[in-house]
Amino acid sequence: MDKFAVIDTETNWNDAVMSIGVVVADSETMEKEDSAYFIIDPEYRVGGMYSHELRPDEDGVRVTGRKQALKEIRNWLDTYNVGKLFAYNASFDRNHLPEYLGYEWYDIMRLAAYRQYNFAIPDSAECYKTGRMKWGYGVEDVLRMLTADKSYRETHNAILDALDELEIMRLLGHKISEYGIALVSDKGSSRMR
Repeated sequence: MDKFAVIDTETNWNDAVMSIGVVVADSETMEKEDSAYFIIDPEYRVGGMYSHELRPDEDGVRVTGRKQALKEIRNWLDTYNVGKLFAYNASFDRNHLPEYLGYEWYDIMRLAAYRQYNFAIPDSAECYKTGRMKWGYGVEDVLRMLTADKSYRETHNAILDALDELEIMRLLGHKISEYGIALVSDKGSSRMR
């Protein structure tokens, strides 16, 4: 069975990655197969807006340097033959992980923010002619729409957010192929191919 991964990063006050959460999922069922969570040392010590959500003492959390974390994640992804990385606002995560430009990156928001792909966008939502919502299409807003759970709050913990982003994909119900063409790197710039 084909696997893909959903990845999320949190950054510190210096805009450096301080944590990485990755969830490997089955391409057909969109169900989680495995997950990994890394806190990057010393970057997390700088602090950031969501430092209180890092949870370094929980089971399974790895606290290590960036180079080691990225090596371990790559080796772990290789065991599942993962070549596709998905993220919400993927250019943000991809630009913060240039070491992973060799992967195909796909943006979950590419479908979640558009009326023609997201059945839960209310008729009252203001959208551009393209169908993209003008505002209110972040992870928290979209999950609230899809689940009708108005109490849901995004935690801004990289692994929990990656799980939430996978849930958005599952609830939208689109096949992996419907996410379109991968974001690619063009000497550091972000563009659609």
